[in-house]
Amino acid sequence: MNDLDPRRLSAHELRSRIDTRRPHSARFWNYFVGGKDHYPVDRALGDQIKQIFPGLLDVALASRRFLGRAVTHLAGECEVRDFLDIGTGLPTADNTHEVAQRVAPDARIVYVDNDPLVLAHARALLTSTAEGRAFYLDADLYQPEAILESAVPLFDRDRPVALMLLNVLGHVAEYERARELVGRLMNGLPTGSYLVISDSTATSDGMIEASAAYNRSGAVPYYVRSVEEIAGFFDGLELVDPGVVEVTRWRPETGAETPWAAAGAVDAYCGVGRKR
Repeated sequence: MNDLDPRRLSAHELRSRIDTRRPHSARFWNYFVGGKDHYPVDRALGDQIKQIFPGLLDVALASRRFLGRAVTHLAGECEVRDFLDIGTGLPTADNTHEVAQRVAPDARIVYVDNDPLVLAHARALLTSTAEGRAFYLDADLYQPEAILESAVPLFDRDRPVALMLLNVLGHVAEYERARELVGRLMNGLPTGSYLVISDSTATSDGMIEASAAYNRSGAVPYYVRSVEEIAGFFDGLELVDPGVVEVTRWRPETGAETPWAAAGAVDAYCGVGRKR
């Protein structure tokens, strides 16, 4: 069964909220990885960033593959059945619910985003198995208690939840504010829940320059952080092996073929931590 936000915005309301005059992170990322849901302003910025830092495409692809491995591990070995994915972005291949329900058909996923274009695609996101559930909430990362109030009742009471924050915390300008938001979300989840984070990092001049160019474009800024700052989001949690590492190095698939996967040299770090 699928469930959509009860407000059910009309097509006119959705269109009125979509700003095509300046780039948007979800549309930019969609263009960058070969999607179809973007506008000329997003494509122009994407082409500019490719000239500055071609390696961002490796970051995008490697980060997406990390999602698949992390969800597979959590739904499989850890037997997690409830996933809270905040900052969903536009649907591509192997969304969280698709990966989780391949392993556990009864998995429940709550997607959270406040982007109108993502909302317009919510029905595509919500193609769930018959045994599982997929929900979409039109909500804001800056209101964690409101997210929890809507999401937690949709899960199995007192069972662990996997909180997914993938490539979204970089949009929070102040590091301590970002840590506070993560803490408030985790505080509202049961013991044994997991935190899953990946974000681009300030680990090369190219990534730093690309981030600066993106932030000058008029899009909602994205701030790349140090590896130590990414690790700080997991303070107080029990890190799952191999800890906070480059996204290519977190439980990589055997026989990965791409050069960057072999080298692990991408400007994005990730981790999975368990609430004790």
